[in-house]
Amino acid sequence: MNTDALRQTVAGLMPGLRADLESLVRLPSVAFEGFPEEPVKRAGDAVAELLKKAGLPEVRRVDVAHAPQAVFAARPAQPGAPTVLLYAHYDVQPAGPHEAWASKPFEPTERAGRLYGRGAADDKSGIIMHVGVLTALGADCPVGVKVLIEGQEENGQGGIEAFVKANAELLKADVIVISDVGNYSLGVPTLTTSLRGMAALDVEVEALAGAVHSGMFGGGRPTRSSPSRA
Repeated sequence: MNTDALRQTVAGLMPGLRADLESLVRLPSVAFEGFPEEPVKRAGDAVAELLKKAGLPEVRRVDVAHAPQAVFAARPAQPGAPTVLLYAHYDVQPAGPHEAWASKPFEPTERAGRLYGRGAADDKSGIIMHVGVLTALGADCPVGVKVLIEGQEENGQGGIEAFVKANAELLKADVIVISDVGNYSLGVPTLTTSLRGMAALDVEVEALAGAVHSGMFGGGRPTRSSPSRA
């Protein structure tokens, strides 16, 4: 497929892809303790259906310890072709106080050319991005494809790391594309090539038992006399 034909195909797909994104946003898939599990399951089911509709021959739910099921999908590579692993997640952060929202958090709303709603960016748009590319390329996709969409990324308590280690061969790929990053500017395609990661730590600080006045305390330090010279 040449570039012009691909542009036309993508343009034709956009209304349907937006509708699919809005349907996902309407599912309050908050995978935190104390929130209902049914919307999370429905979101996983919806993702699986989208990947089937995109033409991937293998689509299935996989168990992840201490987390909702992830969705795995694949299309084998032709001999000599590389394999790309696509990653995203279908769970979202809790909405927080509804009065802090200008519109309902789980009702996608367009304002000034942007679509607002919990998960509209992080990361259900990433799922739709993958689905859109796979649909647009179809059988012309020149690489093998594997897709992993997890269901408990936001709170970081699921077992996806253990799942990846235990299923290294299943997820083996030449490159990974993660659709859970930002873009430089609206309308500007952005490719993030490295991430800093994050670390959690406790910092313990010892301080004086009470306040001291800066004009009366501090500044002085012990000194050691220099040896006298003959």
